[in-house]
Amino acid sequence: MKTLLLMRHAKSDWAADYESDHERPLNDRGIRSAKLMGRLVSGLGMIPDHVISSTAVRARTTAALAADAGQWETGIALERGLYGTGPNGVLEVAANAPDVERLMLVGHQPTWGLLVNRLSGAVADMKTASVATIDFMIDGWDEILDAQGVLTSLHHPRPYFGPQWDLG
Repeated sequence: MKTLLLMRHAKSDWAADYESDHERPLNDRGIRSAKLMGRLVSGLGMIPDHVISSTAVRARTTAALAADAGQWETGIALERGLYGTGPNGVLEVAANAPDVERLMLVGHQPTWGLLVNRLSGAVADMKTASVATIDFMIDGWDEILDAQGVLTSLHHPRPYFGPQWDLG
């Protein structure tokens, strides 16, 4: 069995000074949400074995903050192909991922919502910093192109803000 975690980048800062959409950073709420979701993923026992993030600043920052806050002992690979692509492009990236049990991809809407639907048949509201978990009965990621999985969880950061998740 393989588990795919799809994490949407956290809330970005539209008012920041940036040259292109690709360079748009996170805002303060996004930073807090990324950290919170990293801890939540750890607390649920779903730490990814490998992370592949879009190269967009807001996505790669989300991945780095989540990994640091959640104390994930995993590397983060950056993949330009996750920026500005659709579900087929994301699946190509996943199909070439290392042979790990839990793979996390960090990217963007509307692709993430479309991908959850394509892979599981479920409709998922992929708000900023959300993490969807889809389980597959496959032996390797190269089989994901034709696989149908089951959406086993969907977590948004807002319900988890509170003292028990104090991020300092």
